[in-house]
Amino acid sequence: MDLRSIESVLLVPGVPYAVQTGLSLELPPGFEAQIRPRSGMALKHAITVPNSPGTIDPAYRGEVKVILLNLGKSNYQIEKGDRIAQMVIARYEPVELVEGELSESERGEGGFGSSGR
Repeated sequence: MDLRSIESVLLVPGVPYAVQTGLSLELPPGFEAQIRPRSGMALKHAITVPNSPGTIDPAYRGEVKVILLNLGKSNYQIEKGDRIAQMVIARYEPVELVEGELSESERGEGGFGSSGR
């Protein structure tokens, strides 16, 4: 779903800002909300969500705010009512981490491009 700003904000390049949405949630256990950038804002204006996807856990009861960052070279004006991000509600499985030895794998510790292009 689209999230909209309830305030007018000038996004200055390189300065993150938490934009108010006026929305609060009570998610059931086992669900999270993920906040993602809007593709048009990213492509046309270099506006992104720097912690993407932002996560809202089921214990949070405050206002959903969207951290936006202007990666462009010019100021970007957000107006009240503008669509600023997208939110997805997703189920997750809680896990318990257990300390132990890792099994061998073909990839091993190779990372950051080690699996090819």
